[in-house]
Amino acid sequence: MNKEDHLDLYRKMYLIRLFEESCGENYSKGFIRGFLHLYIGQEAVAVGSIDSLEEKDYIVTHYRDHGHAIARGLSTNGLMAELFGKETGVSKGKGGSMHLFDSEKNFMGGHAIVGAQMPLAAGFALASQYRKEDSVTMVYFGDGATNQGTFHETMNLASVWKLPIVFFLENNFYGMGTSVERIRSNGKSFSNMAEGYGIPSTIVDGMDVIAVKETTKEVVDKVRSGNGPALIEATTFRFQGHSMADPAKYRESSEVDEWRKKDPVESFPEYIISSNIASKEEIEDVKKSVEDEMNAAVKFATESNEPDLESLSKDVYL
Repeated sequence: MNKEDHLDLYRKMYLIRLFEESCGENYSKGFIRGFLHLYIGQEAVAVGSIDSLEEKDYIVTHYRDHGHAIARGLSTNGLMAELFGKETGVSKGKGGSMHLFDSEKNFMGGHAIVGAQMPLAAGFALASQYRKEDSVTMVYFGDGATNQGTFHETMNLASVWKLPIVFFLENNFYGMGTSVERIRSNGKSFSNMAEGYGIPSTIVDGMDVIAVKETTKEVVDKVRSGNGPALIEATTFRFQGHSMADPAKYRESSEVDEWRKKDPVESFPEYIISSNIASKEEIEDVKKSVEDEMNAAVKFATESNEPDLESLSKDVYL
């Protein structure tokens, strides 16, 4: 990795952070409605892992999907407009926060039902295998999804058919307001669940963007080579509550403070500067560029038109 690579990783993480903070602000103002699940704290997971994929690879994710969409390169204008419910949004204002799509980038959506993305991802992987395409499907899910039947059914099927799929578990240690210690009988780790299906697993520090990138690249290369599915568990932490409606009173402030010491948006630029990879001025230039982009995205969303009533029945399977 050269200087540009490091700065690009930082830019994407900072862009996600500012996008999420802007979403929270505009939700409070009433411009964004419905459910809003922020990704603040988990930026290194999306950026590091997706940076290891190729354009031909497929991504399917959960409802906390803003970070994955930005890391994949979806337009911040289109994403913000979608959250504002405008016709210029990536889902034409009909999907909102939990349903961001861009088929041209093989970003096959965020999905609101916990675990619903699993069998869909298996379908994309099966299609790639059937067509003899050299592509991999990455499916993201949270620790809470491991209690869904779809998780186990998909893992079993992927193993039997040796599908080119990477199961990416973002373990932020809380399923909504429930600690993983209350839903796991054998500790906080989930990676051992793959063993029963004959699927290799890896655990990585999800607050370290380079570690995530390197680990994901190694795993993806093996899956792409025809070795069948694999599971990556990234240990991470969301600094916000489960959603904007969640005050997160079930967590001690000391726990949040400890994790904030590992905040990738703060620690990674410090690493870049201290390692003489780039200067503080260059970091500031990146931040200014991101701030300008975010201001433009909010302006674009604000000025865009609402969908008309005639569009209500379009893009709907009847």
